[in-house]
Amino acid sequence: MPSPPPVNRDAVLVSREPLDGPYVLLTFRHAEVARSSRAGQFVMIKAGLSAEPPLRRPFSILSVDPAADTFRLFLKTIGPGTHALAALAPGDLAQCLGPLGRPFTAPPAGYEALLVAGGYGIAPFHLFSEELRRAGGRARVFYGGRSAADLQVREPFARMGVPLVPTTDDGSLGHHGRVTEAVEQYLDTRPGPVALYACGPDPMLHAVARLAARRGLPAQVSLDPWMGCGVGTCLGCVVWMQSASEPRPHYRCACTEGPVFDAREVVWPGEESSRARVEAAAASTEAR
Repeated sequence: MPSPPPVNRDAVLVSREPLDGPYVLLTFRHAEVARSSRAGQFVMIKAGLSAEPPLRRPFSILSVDPAADTFRLFLKTIGPGTHALAALAPGDLAQCLGPLGRPFTAPPAGYEALLVAGGYGIAPFHLFSEELRRAGGRARVFYGGRSAADLQVREPFARMGVPLVPTTDDGSLGHHGRVTEAVEQYLDTRPGPVALYACGPDPMLHAVARLAARRGLPAQVSLDPWMGCGVGTCLGCVVWMQSASEPRPHYRCACTEGPVFDAREVVWPGEESSRARVEAAAASTEAR
């Protein structure tokens, strides 16, 4: 069944919840986003109704409340766009287009989904955990940041009963080290089948892809290139991809063909071919 088309409307800010440091939770009213969004999809949004700044910015959808026609975003205020959104007050309007993009795909029955998040890459995994729970699946979250101050969204997973493993570079909370180290430690003790899902900085995504390749595990990654339009027109978000059957890599729009991709088909920086193509070529050579 095809996904419903995105809807462009002025979304009213329903509530604003400041968190520690530069983080904030914003709840907007947008019926179509609230009712049809899937985990991993995003909205293009900007504060106010003027033409300035000209471009909206993409944000993963943290959670939805279809009964109230609302959805929630988790923001880290970094640049002018996020600062303008964070400065909105309840009742203010934002220009919002969504839901957009290709969502995560649940693993087969019996698999445990390991959700690997870096910083505000935690956003899509709240909604994904809810989807998995409703379908009778299991999830475990690995949430990494530079320090405890970067791990702001932990309570929703506790309320859902989803195990969460915090990791910090400085050791201020949970595992002291990279988030992928905690994933590796868990995999060493986990007897059943698992699938990896990752959202966060590009180096972390690449590390998860390498881990999945070493362990022979399925993995999906949510890529976050620069986006200008969200609908495949500006071509600002193209990423280098290659399926097993394609002799050469080619560009795909992350906004319309992603942002979620099979990690094996991504051509990562410094590599000339995807893991899928390398494995297919090796299998073809062995068969001769």
